[in-house]
Amino acid sequence: MLRVGHMEYTQLGRTGLKVSRLCLGTMNFGPATSEDDSFAIMDHAHELGINFFDTANVYGWQKGEGITEQIIGRWFAKGNGRREKTVIATKLYGDMGDWPNEGRLSALNIRRAADASLKRMQTDYIDLYQAHHIDRNTPFDEFWEAMDILKQQGKILYVGSSNFAGWHIAKAQESAWRRNSLGLVSEQSHYNLIVRAPELEVIPAAQDYGLGLIPWSPLAGGLLGGILRKIDKGRSASEMITRQLERHRDKIEQYEAYADELGLDPANLALAWLLHQKAVTAPIIGPRTLEQLDGTTKALEITLDEKALARLDEIFPGFKTAPEEYAW
Repeated sequence: MLRVGHMEYTQLGRTGLKVSRLCLGTMNFGPATSEDDSFAIMDHAHELGINFFDTANVYGWQKGEGITEQIIGRWFAKGNGRREKTVIATKLYGDMGDWPNEGRLSALNIRRAADASLKRMQTDYIDLYQAHHIDRNTPFDEFWEAMDILKQQGKILYVGSSNFAGWHIAKAQESAWRRNSLGLVSEQSHYNLIVRAPELEVIPAAQDYGLGLIPWSPLAGGLLGGILRKIDKGRSASEMITRQLERHRDKIEQYEAYADELGLDPANLALAWLLHQKAVTAPIIGPRTLEQLDGTTKALEITLDEKALARLDEIFPGFKTAPEEYAW
């Protein structure tokens, strides 16, 4: 594993591409974080050694606008090596308009969506182009033909998936290999100490086929970020998070108490746990402020021994016999 300064780098799946162990998520750019603050966060990410940024054409949440990609594009346009230093990953699937074929994974939408993302981000290539969800109506032969054409045109370098099931990964890879294509190199999954379902099928499939795992929502929407002490200090939580907290309160209480015992911030403990999972390439962090960004890098300095990992498994049990859990 390569290290530059305090940042560690690893290969993205079975590829030769080196990415930072933390991936900067940009979903807040626009709706929650101003453009100026977004620029500052991206600049500081580079200062910290983070070279891996993730976005999607739907981020910004105004249909068809691609607001977050536009912000990234204006940041790239500032020059000084910003684009060259960034491994940019974006996604397609969500509807970008109300007309047919303005969403999903048809060859037509893949072609149009890629060109639109390139234009918004003011770049001539996308490092990692990801299917945001599975499209059950589009066969993988069509999907791979469209992606291979984009590769031949030099518009994308690698293809990844997001929110795929294990059998989707298997079908995608077998279809790609029949075409002598590289296939998927990464899978972006909802994975954290609370949500461990990917351990059943997704992670075994990703490891077997050589995909890097990029967990999204590593703090479970804030549940693993010290939510009890924040509420105690009068900070509000959304209605959905409050419901989830009540569902998991006993485990969260144990978790925060254990973080205190270790002398660690709960958010950094959650990130450190993910970084200790062999399948994980880089958790996606989504800071809204520079202070939040600085805080996340401390997770790279945490080493969890077998006793600590076992205790976390006691609090949040996983699936140790995966993918055969159902049979035992």
